[in-house]
Amino acid sequence: MQVGVGSVRGRLVLAVALAAVLGGCAKPADGDARSASGASASAGGEGAGGTATASGGSIGAAGSRCELPVRFDIAKGWKAEAVDAEKELSKASKGSDGGLSGAFADAFLRQGPVTTACEIDAKPAGHIGFLRVWTGKPEDADAGAVLRRFVAAEDNVSKERYRSVRTGGGLRGVEVEYLYTSKLLEETKKETALAVSTPDGPVVLHLGGMDSEEHDAMRPAYELAKQTLKLG
Repeated sequence: MQVGVGSVRGRLVLAVALAAVLGGCAKPADGDARSASGASASAGGEGAGGTATASGGSIGAAGSRCELPVRFDIAKGWKAEAVDAEKELSKASKGSDGGLSGAFADAFLRQGPVTTACEIDAKPAGHIGFLRVWTGKPEDADAGAVLRRFVAAEDNVSKERYRSVRTGGGLRGVEVEYLYTSKLLEETKKETALAVSTPDGPVVLHLGGMDSEEHDAMRPAYELAKQTLKLG
């Protein structure tokens, strides 16, 4: 699933073409980002291969590129862009000029009980994929249930493996690793997602990628986010 807000309409044609491949904020993080990292590898997360990644700053706090119910570090070189999903969905429902059609908006901006809030692009760091942040309503307080509905809404998934986790910032959550199969391309790839509950509603972090190789290469950035994830 491809999303974006300032750039979503400009990337729509590419998003449609690559949506099945990539599954499913382009400015450097600043403000709290400068104090969060100093791009130190000692704060890096480790993926399946055990490779640490340097922090490129923090997002989530007021004044950062993506204001969220949580805050966490993004990998050095990755670019974050806020997504105003509710605004885009409203424009689509009214048929506003320049907006996405209702079907496209719903497909790109909503998945199960959550909507896109932030898109963190790996391309500037040399990868093809995104770490996306999705947020939901406060009444959806069960992170595990939210995550299962999120995965179910993606369709064509298999071999889901759920587990309880605790982030480095002390939040309890549920994580899932699964396979997504593109009917169009007849290819299967890895995806990973994490859901936590906050007073402002659930938050889901989702890591996709063009294929399983890219997913594994980007996994340290996801682990960095998980290790630094805390309430905003």
